[in-house]
Amino acid sequence: MVKRITVSGAIILRTNPETNRKEIFATQRGYGEYKDGWELPGGKLEAGETPEQCIEREIREELAAEVKAGKVLGVVEYDYPDFHLTMHCILCSIVSGELKLLEHKAARWLTKETLRSVDWLPADLLILDEIEEIL
Repeated sequence: MVKRITVSGAIILRTNPETNRKEIFATQRGYGEYKDGWELPGGKLEAGETPEQCIEREIREELAAEVKAGKVLGVVEYDYPDFHLTMHCILCSIVSGELKLLEHKAARWLTKETLRSVDWLPADLLILDEIEEIL
């Protein structure tokens, strides 16, 4: 039996006040088997939680900011060697606080032009076309 993991990933969208361009927030893992890979911030759904509740909680825990979950941009299914991942990719906006890296090694705001400039984890690569459409 293949282990199944369901997560929510935040597509935190903002308009840069200096350039007036849309950007999304990407984070670099600082731990585990996929250390140094870039991903949408987020994490595992807990029992009884909706994907939207999960992403709001995860961003509070990982980045010390409050976000509002919006539309689900897509759901990615990906088979890693040790597990099957289902990732709900949810558009989010920052409600309050500054994004602080509590668990990640690094982070960047990416534009349409720089979206593919980082080494995304395989599952996250699958949502980039949809993200490009909104940038």
